[in-house]
Amino acid sequence: MDFTLDTGATAWILTSAALVLLMTPGLSLFYGGMVRARTVLNMMLMSFSAIAVVAIAWTVAGYSIAFGTDVGGLFGSPLEFLGLAGTDEQSLLAESGVPFLVAAGFQMTFAIISTALISGAIADRVKLGTWLVFAALWVLVVYAPIAHMVWGGGLLSGDGPFAAIAEPVDFAGGTVVHINAGVAGLVLALVVGARRGFGKEPMKPHNLPLVMLGAALLWFGWFGFNGGSAGTADATAGLAWVNTTVATAGAMLGWALVERIRDRHVTSLGMASGVVAGLVAITPAADALTPLTSILLGLAAGLACALAVGLKYRFGIDDSLDVVGVHLVGGLVGTIGIGFLAADGGLLLGGGSACCWSRSSSPSPRC
Repeated sequence: MDFTLDTGATAWILTSAALVLLMTPGLSLFYGGMVRARTVLNMMLMSFSAIAVVAIAWTVAGYSIAFGTDVGGLFGSPLEFLGLAGTDEQSLLAESGVPFLVAAGFQMTFAIISTALISGAIADRVKLGTWLVFAALWVLVVYAPIAHMVWGGGLLSGDGPFAAIAEPVDFAGGTVVHINAGVAGLVLALVVGARRGFGKEPMKPHNLPLVMLGAALLWFGWFGFNGGSAGTADATAGLAWVNTTVATAGAMLGWALVERIRDRHVTSLGMASGVVAGLVAITPAADALTPLTSILLGLAAGLACALAVGLKYRFGIDDSLDVVGVHLVGGLVGTIGIGFLAADGGLLLGGGSACCWSRSSSPSPRC
């Protein structure tokens, strides 16, 4: 395939990559404000240090495992792109005219934020060194193989035998990023155990303005997350941008409604958490829904996640900063919601069960 540089598409992906990278410092503020004052620096360092560890791991072998030549449908050839040594013709976005290193760098930022998200499940009780070892191993052993299966030519991608299950419903990372990180957070919370006093003494956020600032930066960066996943600045990117905005607005109101009915008052922490819940839910569905159905999806995510975060006390799982309740549950709501709300084939919009998993950009032949 002859590679022809598209400077417009390349600029779009470079800008989107910068926005996605900004999400991790934003996450450090969001998480840092939610913990108690005595552990705020440790919590923020866990996010910042994820940038350092994952960037190196991704450069050495992570990208190869995710997007190298398929090995059994489970992962890519680990050393094929050692040191990100590839050609523009091998770029993920070669057809859009985006160079190899630009596409690889964009995907690097996804790996970084996915890893950093997990840290919220084990806040207040893991040393930084332990976290760094985990981050390096997780991105290579878990994240990169899942990315390969869904996006890189593996079992669940367009070239794999189970493509109809995953690829049509993961536009920007519902499974690869959020469900993946949510499951990892759940496992870590179970393995590490609960904090002293969990469920018995209050563990209130020490700085709510910091939380809200972090949520705002996450929202801003998420436009690169979803808009950049279109591959170029086109109508799909515009649809993803609008859907990301209105779904998040809907989730904020959904979370606030739960708080108003259950607790008699709305909180700033709840509204900020609603922002993240809406962003998570629209991630897999950003190109499949209309703005109106995106609002409905956001409302559903806000309601579901607000109810889910309280379950950790019932089950005795110390998911400190609600990684499971927001990212796992929100990712599931967004992924499943496509089947009901997709503009092309959604079950609630006239599609039958045979076509409810089709995405607008790749409708099923049966529809």
